[in-house]
Amino acid sequence: MSPSTPHSTALAAPGHAPLDRLNAADPATAYALLLECCGSAGWARRIVAHRPYPDVDTLLAAADEASYDLSADDLAEALARETASHPLDGEPGPSTLAAHTALRAAQDAYEQQFGHAFLICLDGHPPEHRLDHALAGIRARLENEPHEEWAVTADELRRLARSRLARLTADAADSTGTTDSTGTVHAPAGHPAGAAGHAPAAVPAGRTCAAAYTPGARPPRGPAGPSVPD
Repeated sequence: MSPSTPHSTALAAPGHAPLDRLNAADPATAYALLLECCGSAGWARRIVAHRPYPDVDTLLAAADEASYDLSADDLAEALARETASHPLDGEPGPSTLAAHTALRAAQDAYEQQFGHAFLICLDGHPPEHRLDHALAGIRARLENEPHEEWAVTADELRRLARSRLARLTADAADSTGTTDSTGTVHAPAGHPAGAAGHAPAAVPAGRTCAAAYTPGARPPRGPAGPSVPD
């Protein structure tokens, strides 16, 4: 599943490592790039505010910490920014057509049951195994209670954000030949129960707990103006 990921070319100025350029970028530019890693405005603002980072490991640790601190509303906002995709690039062969069909059916069931985007990080799985892993993952998670799945989704978002951020700050030489091994599946129906300590407010049927989210719609990415929102 190949989600929207930050374009590293935005940090591709010569003479400095991508991390240095992220550290030095104006706040609005950095904020917009970070929203491509995690769609929570609060998460992106927090990463921007704590610059500069001495190394990528410190940046990724900060991203993890910010992800662990996401509220239910933050998570719902991030889920609303995820887009539908599939775990294989190119045309599927005959042997994978049935798996694609099964995955779509499982996605529909997930949408009806949980009412939010299905997230799964496929790092560490070769491309030829990602479809099967995604299908096995969604089927297993359909057995979860809503509060359990909400917590699993939060952790998958953390892993996705970390992976996307690592690619954003990777040197071109290090990232050549790599493929996007993360994934999301968009699910608009219903609304989830919150994780422990973060109970989202009830919302009308057909919406996630992001109050302004309409099924099938995608909020705009990046800041509305030249500065990072308060």
